[in-house]
Amino acid sequence: MSKAEIDRLTAEFFGAFDNRDGKVADVDRIRRVMLPEGVIVCTAPQYAVYSVENFIEPRRALLSDGRLTEFSEWEVSERTQVDGDLAVRFSEYAKSGVREGRPFEGTGAKTLQFVRSPEGWRISAVAWYDHP
Repeated sequence: MSKAEIDRLTAEFFGAFDNRDGKVADVDRIRRVMLPEGVIVCTAPQYAVYSVENFIEPRRALLSDGRLTEFSEWEVSERTQVDGDLAVRFSEYAKSGVREGRPFEGTGAKTLQFVRSPEGWRISAVAWYDHP
């Protein structure tokens, strides 16, 4: 296992939401980096649990209908632990964009769980919360 592969998958996940400079956010890449049966959980500001498919479409709409523009989020710091075919990563992240015409910035925390599947390393679960 190469930590570089975990770094790459994490960057792909964060990059899926980037719509800066008029580009279209590539939310479909979430399907490429996650197991199809993966789970995504948000604990704050509102608790919600999503399947991969249920997560993608609302984000595609939000990032393409003009409500959220110039958006990106990026990892600020991370701790990654790998044990055989399993890995877990704790990330602090920041984000910025323009929501309904108003610039905003925020921070939060994510945890990503990885497994080595027959197709290679994939994310099996993501959980996050936004700092108040």
